[in-house]
Amino acid sequence: MTALTAGLRDALGAEAVLTSAAERAPYERDWRGLVNNPALAVLLPRSPEQIAAAVKLCAAHGARIVPQGGNTSLVAGGVPAPGGDQVIISFSRLRAVRGIDPAGDTITVEAGLTLAELQGEAARAGRFFPVSLGAEGTAEIGGVISTNAGGLQVLSYGNMRAQVLGLEVVLADGAIWHGLSALRKDNTGYDLKQLFIGAEGTLGLITAATLRLYPPIAARAAALAGITTLAAGLEVFATLRHAAGPSLTMCEFCSGTALALGAAQLPGARLPFAAPAYLLVEISALAGGREPGEILEAVLAGELAQGRVGEAVIAQSERERLDLIALREAISEGELRAGGAVKHDIAVPLSRLPETIAAVEALVARKYPGFRLNIFGHVGDGNLHVNVLPPQGRGLAEIGSIKAEISADIEALAVQMHGSFSAEHGIGQLRLSAMAAHKSPVELAMMRAIKRAFDPDGLFNPGKTIPETT
Repeated sequence: MTALTAGLRDALGAEAVLTSAAERAPYERDWRGLVNNPALAVLLPRSPEQIAAAVKLCAAHGARIVPQGGNTSLVAGGVPAPGGDQVIISFSRLRAVRGIDPAGDTITVEAGLTLAELQGEAARAGRFFPVSLGAEGTAEIGGVISTNAGGLQVLSYGNMRAQVLGLEVVLADGAIWHGLSALRKDNTGYDLKQLFIGAEGTLGLITAATLRLYPPIAARAAALAGITTLAAGLEVFATLRHAAGPSLTMCEFCSGTALALGAAQLPGARLPFAAPAYLLVEISALAGGREPGEILEAVLAGELAQGRVGEAVIAQSERERLDLIALREAISEGELRAGGAVKHDIAVPLSRLPETIAAVEALVARKYPGFRLNIFGHVGDGNLHVNVLPPQGRGLAEIGSIKAEISADIEALAVQMHGSFSAEHGIGQLRLSAMAAHKSPVELAMMRAIKRAFDPDGLFNPGKTIPETT
């Protein structure tokens, strides 16, 4: 350890190598407070070249590497696994905007820039970057790419994978792949960047990316609609989609419990009306397009008449629009402050969403009486966050013995519905058992073969994504 530390300080500077327990502590604990394992050191490099030097030194001294962005992972993907042989590399100092090409609608940024900062850079250039998350003020671009994050506007723009044109990556031997292409078309063999998107830092360390930009949004209209069932909500969604087409940029489902948690988290916030469940919808328009408020008003008036919507409110200003979205984005923080939950991130075909929620409710009522459900998610793309809260008066620590059983049941149910046990949160450390249970031997063998090809010594992000063979 002494020789490794000395080499790292020579390569990065003494101030960039944190070794004391107090200095390391903020980096070792995941956002949810579920995982907290010690690291040998935390590194704060300033360039890809410094990262490459650190990779070579760690490999030579038998230390493994955990890449960390904003540390907002919900599956403990950016903190050490048990073992004590890991060094955390934080990307927070790689923050440069390397270039913007307005003609090509691209931007090239380093991995430590936050998603909110990227959105701001795009806006100042008269462009729009569509990926939006509740954690966008903290989540960093390298991590958003490494987890293939989704968020609120996947419905129209796709997840992070759809935004990436090129990557710069430090590989396991310390080489730097300069793959920052801005081309939309390049049919010259394997599309290597796709291997690193969603790989959670297990194949290489993303240091920069070239990303798509879009024309600015000229007008937006948002509304909160109360619904009695998700089946009715899906009919509302279908009507909106037919009326607005790709201009429907958001359709979020929130149970009454979920949105109440969001409101409780925001000072002075209140729900405009009570309902068993809600749809939060938004229509966006480019310059010269049909006024989004007119579309939204016409569709919701028809849905009210049909009885599929019981009550609705349309934002009358930009402030009101942002307030409605803030209710949705505050749900996870509100849930955490209320004591937390056993969290799940599933996806099923849209037609099976009502059936899935009914099956989850029946499962919990039958097998876990007294437990409560907090369900919300991106109804337009079939992604539900199914969170199981302990019985009133009990904390997560008191149900430790059955948390794994609850997760196994919810994840198996999603797979039975021809869905996925992880839609946008990734695998990290917390979904490894589900990978082992639900991925076929053929799929796991292919993943392990790719891992061996890129990282034969298992240097990058150990204990994440791919279950170890038994």
